[in-house]
Amino acid sequence: MLSRPKPGESEVDLLRFQSQFLASGAAPAVQLVKNESRRGANANLDQPRLQDQRDVVMLDNLPDLPPALVPAPPKRAKPSPGRPLADHVDPEERLNRHDQHITAVLTKIIERDTSSVAVNLPVPSGVAFPPVFHRSQERQRKPATSGKRSIFAQEIAARRGSEASIPPVRGVVSTQDQPEGAVTCESLTPREQDHQLPCGSQNFQRPHLVTGKGLRDQEAEQEAQTIHEENIARLQAMTPEEILQEQQRLLAQLDPSLVAFLRSRGHTHEQAEEKAIKEQRAGGPSVEVTGEEPIRPTSASDPRQEDELEPGTPALALPVAPHKEWLHMDTVELDKLHWTQDLPPLRRQQTQERMQARFSLQGELLAPDVDLPTHLGLHHHGEEAERAGYSLQELFHLTRSQVSQQRALALHVLARIISRAQAGEFGDRLVGSVLRLLLDAGFLFLLRFSLDDRVDGVIAAAVRALRALLVAPGDEELLDSTFSWYHGAMVFPLMPTQKDKDDEDEDEEPSGEKAKRKSPEEGNQPPSDLARHDVIKGLLATNLLPRLRYVLEVTCPGPSVVLDILAVLIRLARHSLESATRVLECPRLIETIVREFLPTSWSPAGVGPTTSLHNVPCAAAMKLLRVLASAGRNIAARLLSSFDLRSCLCRFVAEAPQELALPPEEAEMLNTESFRLWAVAASYGQGCDLYRELYPVLIRALQVMPKELSTHLSQPLSMQRIAALLTVLTQLTLAASSTALQPSSDSAEAGLSATPSLITWTQVSGLQPLVEPCLRQTLKLLPRPEMWRALGPVPTACLLFLDAYYQTWSQQPDLCPGDWLQDMERLSEELLLPLLSQPTLGSLWDSLGRCSPLCNPQSCAPVPEALPSLVSLGCTGGCPPFSLAGSASPFPVLTSLLTLFNTLARIHKGLCGQLAAVLAAPGLQSYFLQCVAPMAAPLLTPFSVWALRHEYHLQYLALSLAQRAATSQPVPATNAALHHGMALALLSRLLPGSEHLAHELLLSFVFRLEFLPERTSGGPEAADFSDQLSLGSSRDPGCGRGALLAQACQDLPSIRSCYLTHCSLARASLLASQALYRGELQRVPALLLPLPKEPLLPTDWPFLPLIRLYHRASDTPSGLPPADTVGTAMRALQWVLVLESWRPQALWAVPPGARLARLMCVFLVDSELFRETPIQRLVAALLARLCQPEVLPNLNLDCPLPGLTSFPDLYANFLEHFEAVSFGDHLFGALVLLPLQRRFSVTFRLALFGEHVGALRALGLPLTQLPVSLECYTGPPEDNLALLQLYFRALVTGALRPHWCPVLYAVTVAHVNSFIFSQDPKSSDEVKAARRSMLQKTWLLADEGLRQHLLHYKLPNPTLPEGFELYPQLPTLRQQYLQRLTLGMTQNGVSET
Repeated sequence: MLSRPKPGESEVDLLRFQSQFLASGAAPAVQLVKNESRRGANANLDQPRLQDQRDVVMLDNLPDLPPALVPAPPKRAKPSPGRPLADHVDPEERLNRHDQHITAVLTKIIERDTSSVAVNLPVPSGVAFPPVFHRSQERQRKPATSGKRSIFAQEIAARRGSEASIPPVRGVVSTQDQPEGAVTCESLTPREQDHQLPCGSQNFQRPHLVTGKGLRDQEAEQEAQTIHEENIARLQAMTPEEILQEQQRLLAQLDPSLVAFLRSRGHTHEQAEEKAIKEQRAGGPSVEVTGEEPIRPTSASDPRQEDELEPGTPALALPVAPHKEWLHMDTVELDKLHWTQDLPPLRRQQTQERMQARFSLQGELLAPDVDLPTHLGLHHHGEEAERAGYSLQELFHLTRSQVSQQRALALHVLARIISRAQAGEFGDRLVGSVLRLLLDAGFLFLLRFSLDDRVDGVIAAAVRALRALLVAPGDEELLDSTFSWYHGAMVFPLMPTQKDKDDEDEDEEPSGEKAKRKSPEEGNQPPSDLARHDVIKGLLATNLLPRLRYVLEVTCPGPSVVLDILAVLIRLARHSLESATRVLECPRLIETIVREFLPTSWSPAGVGPTTSLHNVPCAAAMKLLRVLASAGRNIAARLLSSFDLRSCLCRFVAEAPQELALPPEEAEMLNTESFRLWAVAASYGQGCDLYRELYPVLIRALQVMPKELSTHLSQPLSMQRIAALLTVLTQLTLAASSTALQPSSDSAEAGLSATPSLITWTQVSGLQPLVEPCLRQTLKLLPRPEMWRALGPVPTACLLFLDAYYQTWSQQPDLCPGDWLQDMERLSEELLLPLLSQPTLGSLWDSLGRCSPLCNPQSCAPVPEALPSLVSLGCTGGCPPFSLAGSASPFPVLTSLLTLFNTLARIHKGLCGQLAAVLAAPGLQSYFLQCVAPMAAPLLTPFSVWALRHEYHLQYLALSLAQRAATSQPVPATNAALHHGMALALLSRLLPGSEHLAHELLLSFVFRLEFLPERTSGGPEAADFSDQLSLGSSRDPGCGRGALLAQACQDLPSIRSCYLTHCSLARASLLASQALYRGELQRVPALLLPLPKEPLLPTDWPFLPLIRLYHRASDTPSGLPPADTVGTAMRALQWVLVLESWRPQALWAVPPGARLARLMCVFLVDSELFRETPIQRLVAALLARLCQPEVLPNLNLDCPLPGLTSFPDLYANFLEHFEAVSFGDHLFGALVLLPLQRRFSVTFRLALFGEHVGALRALGLPLTQLPVSLECYTGPPEDNLALLQLYFRALVTGALRPHWCPVLYAVTVAHVNSFIFSQDPKSSDEVKAARRSMLQKTWLLADEGLRQHLLHYKLPNPTLPEGFELYPQLPTLRQQYLQRLTLGMTQNGVSET
């Protein structure tokens, strides 16, 4: 026997062993057997292989030459031994047929015919998810009989077997085809179904209890089905009564636990069956029947369910019962499984309780009782799980998620909520403000943190939310559409006023903390404190600008993010000059914007939406530069010089919008914004050198303008572009003015001066013939309202250009005045005067009151979500058509028309009378009457100050035209009085930025005799007659009110000088305003107006000289009166008397109590001023006006008075001054007595009788000179016990005597008498005791006269010397009461003795 190879033997040894084995011819130890079962043939497997059948390659018979290329007979494969091939079998076909390569399989795919295959329904399941196979289930199974098989193979085989056992669908039975009277199993109650027979054998297709488990696989199902069929046959052979009897017998014999087990199995199958039936019914009116046995449901209250629960089963009703065999379910935590339960029922009942607001993913506020399906994704929250939507708290929580998509989703939803809140969609359905709640919760800094996220989607969502918070789309649309109005480019800064901050501080902080907070500078405050008062400042303090620059420059976001960032930057630039400067000086921010979004060359965009805005011109970027330039002339100069904006302007202005390789709307907006930026620069006298380069372009644009007005009338963007072009030409024409600047030493004025303009009159003189035809074309559309509204600001821009053209023409010293005067006459005769006679123009005047924000304060009311810390115009929803900014507003056209009329009337005096005919329009007269009527002061909101400024422009221009016309022709008395009242009302309403208008009104209108027609129409005489009727006595004609008014009219120039001195405005503000309104472009500092905290002049401006005299005297340590005190006080009192007599509506905003306080200031200036005779007469006349029966009821001294901290403090100071320097002056005493009336606070009377009782001796005002009735002091009876005791003490001690102070003596006697004889049963014991004591002391008085007055007082009568009447004898009741009291007093005295 050959040995096996051993270790160490080489390959040579192995070859030697092989040769020996082959030479011996021994049988091999292993025999190769081929498995022939796959071939399907009967081969002799025991036949040994022959030696020559081995695969041996023989090369001996190989020919030397290759075979000839001739068709050879088909080669047949050699059949294997025992498996001969038939003659008709082709070996190639056989080989191809048995080829198992993938290419052979894919080329022979034939669709299987399934027309005759039975359809098997899926097996109903009672669980929410497919059952998971566990290893623990294998232990309960018997191993397969076919050898070792994997767990997966056994599971697959079991599933195939179960699916094969399900019979096909037998039929569909419609619920509508059931015979009448048929009762289905589903129509019975669970109790009835327990005793109900099966509904046919077709419902028992497979067994539920007998499964054949334990038998072999092939026999188990067959045996179970056999048993099941036997049971069905037996049940069908029995009657229903027999079935019920057998059921009761089995229940009695079986173990109860076994019965409960069987029922639990049936209950599981029943739930699955019911679920499948419900799903089938939901699809249509027919129900699919599978032939399975119906399962009887059990009631939820059935006690048999208790047997089904295991002791460890939780009581929580879950759709999926947890098992310990599941992964990570060793310990079942029920709290974490609550989310798997069904939603609780939604509460439908109305409730008064406040519920948490919930919002949809679109930001909509969902009603508390709205029922939405769960697939909308609105129920993924824990609190109030039955309600759809998410609360703000839940959205805030979602913004801190680790999943970026959830963070982005939360930010998007919050952005939509903010947008809807600013649009006012929530209305009064929410308690409080959504924006205030978000800002208080730190939403601002949440957005700032989100901007630092690494995920682009989160950054985009944060930028969108920041834009929704800061930017109101309606605001930008409003400011853009009114850019071409009269001074429309000038806007107020959108920043909170200091007054709003102070009010918020008073609400949130104590006074001590507020003082500490205001002490440090704002720069040292943290961003959170800054954001609480000003959101923009708080954001800028968080380095927002560098982050936005990084996002634009490095991340290269999509178009929507770029537009959002540019919108945010525009809003930051509108905040203030400081914010605009910070945007300009942010490193590489403006460079990046100009380089990336304002390139002069770019690739044309393809068809479809733009994927990137980088290296493509963007109109929003040009608008940002325009807003920055509006903040100041220095910023505009830096933009033009440092960022090469001249080339950008030339590039986008020189080419028509339709020729730019941009979308049409974007090209229109870019061209429009380029014109606007040029107009802003030209407003400072900058960028005028571009006019020479672009002159052909501008002329070509003007030439095609009439055609565009005809063809593009329905395109608002085209109208805006045309208006912007005309605005540029207007500013360039003003820049051509040759007005020389006067040298001044004022540093502020010198700083505003710049180099002269580079444009001359000859370069712009040819524009008027091209613009005037456009104006004529637009005015022809005036009778057609729809087409007129479509023109937008084009007519306004045309009129303003003509105004600038004639203004500049008239300032050319080298030209002949006759040329422009003749041209003005031509324009008036051909265009303007015919326009005044058109009825459609009258309709514009008639609509002034309807569109006026002054006459309709509701149109300027703050929006519901307005916040003091985040200023917005509140125009999100757009302006109504009939409003100042609406499409049907007459204000822009009429304002520009009056501007042109004023310029023509100023240059050509002969046209004043003809053009002033416009002032007689009934609509304008009616509008002035509404504005002059007493009304509350307009509320200064961000939108109201913007709207009121444009309305005040129209009023001023109309009054200015009236003033020019008054110099050439007499003004009717009615119109003069109306215009004067309008001027007085306008003067007290003008806002910051209109200092020039206020100065002009004071200088040339308010104090003009032409507008006081009462002077020549019997006004002074009527005043004297009125005083005689009211006072009932005649006075010296030289001292009456009429003489004082006549003297005041003569002194109007002095009065005007007085008020120009004391109502002077800040010089820098006045110079800047004059430069704006006069068109002196080189002196214009900025187009950003001052912050409108309050009107320029206070409502009590007529008393302003008196108030300044009082403050100056209080601040002077020596007490010496300032120079010309008498003259200043007299002029102020004269003007106040004129207004009180002839213009009472001008002082309507000043309450009578405030007027009294201002008159008291005259006596507090010094100790001699009130002794001057003119002052005495004027104050007496004004005091008489305050004491008129129609004015006296409105005199209220117990409420806060405007401009006065505390009237009681002022009165105490007044009493002290009276006691020191009055020396019994009757007028001084009358002012002291006026606040002592019974209807006023007891504080004034206590101050006199308690602290300044010595002043009683100087109050010698006679009863006949008392300005008010004595009954105002005596009724009703005094009820203050302390004051009554002071009254009695002053009378008894002699401090108050009738010849010293007759008025107060009569008053105190009346009140003491009423008190001692009062028998009010509701009085307290203290009051009763004081009454008895006072009466006893009165009875025992030694002064018989005082005793007689106190006991026998009857009624006040100022005609008597004492001031009251006396009873000749006491009434019976008083006599009896006095006798009882004196009798008891005598008895007490006798008993004591």
